[in-house]
Amino acid sequence: MLRVALVFALLLSTSGFSLMSLAAASKDLAAITPVTSCQSLLEIDMSEVGGTGSQILSATTNSHNDQDFCIVDGRLAPSIGFQVQLPLKGWSQRYLQVGCGGLCGRIGLQVGAADGCVPLQAGEFVLASTDMGHQGQDASFGRDTQKRADFAHRGVHLTAQAAQKLIQAFYGQPAAYRYFTGCSDGGREALMEAQRYPDDFHGIIAGAAALNFQVQNGLYHAWQARANTGIDGKAILVANRLPMLHKAVMAQCDTLDGQKDGLLSDPRACHFDPGTLQCAGGQSSEYCLSAAEVDAVRKLYDGPRDPGNGERLTIGGPQPGSELSWAGVFVPHAADQPIFSERIAIEALRNLVFTETPEPGFTLTDLQFNAETFDKLRDRHTLFDATNPDLYPFTERGSKLIIWHGWSDPHISPLNSIAYYESLEAELGKARTNAFSRLYLLPGVYHCSGGEGPSQLDLLTPMLAWVESGIAPDAVVTRQAEAVQRPTSFGAPAIGQAEHFARDGNGQRPPRAPMAMDAELSTVNNRANAGRTRPIYPYPLVAFYSGQGDPQHAGSYTRGAPLIQPEPVQWRGIDFFKPYTPLMQ
Repeated sequence: MLRVALVFALLLSTSGFSLMSLAAASKDLAAITPVTSCQSLLEIDMSEVGGTGSQILSATTNSHNDQDFCIVDGRLAPSIGFQVQLPLKGWSQRYLQVGCGGLCGRIGLQVGAADGCVPLQAGEFVLASTDMGHQGQDASFGRDTQKRADFAHRGVHLTAQAAQKLIQAFYGQPAAYRYFTGCSDGGREALMEAQRYPDDFHGIIAGAAALNFQVQNGLYHAWQARANTGIDGKAILVANRLPMLHKAVMAQCDTLDGQKDGLLSDPRACHFDPGTLQCAGGQSSEYCLSAAEVDAVRKLYDGPRDPGNGERLTIGGPQPGSELSWAGVFVPHAADQPIFSERIAIEALRNLVFTETPEPGFTLTDLQFNAETFDKLRDRHTLFDATNPDLYPFTERGSKLIIWHGWSDPHISPLNSIAYYESLEAELGKARTNAFSRLYLLPGVYHCSGGEGPSQLDLLTPMLAWVESGIAPDAVVTRQAEAVQRPTSFGAPAIGQAEHFARDGNGQRPPRAPMAMDAELSTVNNRANAGRTRPIYPYPLVAFYSGQGDPQHAGSYTRGAPLIQPEPVQWRGIDFFKPYTPLMQ
């Protein structure tokens, strides 16, 4: 595994680590070969994992990139589908489970935040994932008590147990190290594992986590859709207005971190007033926004408030600098097009987040943005949310956690990840939190991938080094995509061995919702920035250009102090980030 150490050393070369000190970044584990046939796994009894009716459905071999795998599909009662991919040679004794984005309903094995991870690309991991107990993209499963529990936590946990049983049977020994990675809802699943099942994994990577699930789906997206809908039912702000808005934000705030590079190192330091773009007389033109457009932008940034006392009902909205990513999420390309955020909210409101199902025909016009509505989300907060900072059991077994989020994420405000990390510090203390966890915030990066900023990164390799050799990560180098990258709505792009098998039952890739920006909307010369690298330091530190060397190269940056010292966000759900007893179903 020396090659893993070399890759990791190169990634961290800008943060003061030497190649010599990282030569043993991950353990040199012997490659293991199977002790039985793939076909024999059909006989494995899964009832002790998932109960009566649980079974292996198929066990077949398949090849990809000169590596052969035993592909096992199974079902855990009553309806949790899962797949496990076991290498026929060269297994490195490592297990990696991959989270499922959106509302899941499919098995996908795309591994994000692992760009260039050598053992992953070489097919040396056992990989697994689950559909979390239901099939299809709609939220109707939320009306079933068992399926709610399977989606909330049970499906991921039982898949981990099923995979361990298959590994033991196939190789004659357990995995030496177990890892989990996921983004979006996969990030929520990652944190849920750390909170509810601390023995399942040694290392967990949680990206852009939908950890504040109830508020995220029940209020945030509902508000973003309502805020951008006029009395005529059409969108107020459309996508071709976003470059003007983004350009104005960058003109005011780009240099707050000492460098003009089209990126905001900490958007919270930017206090932009969209009113500066309002046209005289309130009518819109090519060069300014109408009064209605300005009002919509203000609401999109700010989020919903209780009309009685002005109390915030969400932890925050999209951050300054993220404007281009709004296209296709809560800002459609044409005024008469549907708003994607409305679809997200309606599915959740009708099926998932409330204990009392709304009346048939419920729409967003029926939703009241007030404290009473917010408090109705509390009943299922401890079922779906992954905001519990009580990670004492997880830390006591020596496990590690990396959280990451793009500053320009339109789907899930990065303020959620910051709030959770700070809740860990409040509950466990800063020293203990720093001993087992890291938070990385990526300037200009959208939801799980893409954007104006360098979004390609590898967090899996440093996680291996941290878990297996105790080398805690410091700076992580990110790289700009070679072209404008159109991110997916629910997770990161596929990479490594999983991409070949990430198909649905008909052999097709699962459909993706419209997301983020089209290339023509970007005001940044992405071709000029293609390949640029930038170090990302653990929160709250930021990267500062040293003033020497190529600003497109990570080696020209140094560790910088935080740009601001923000106060905790005061909002109605602040108690959601305090310890609680999880609801099982």
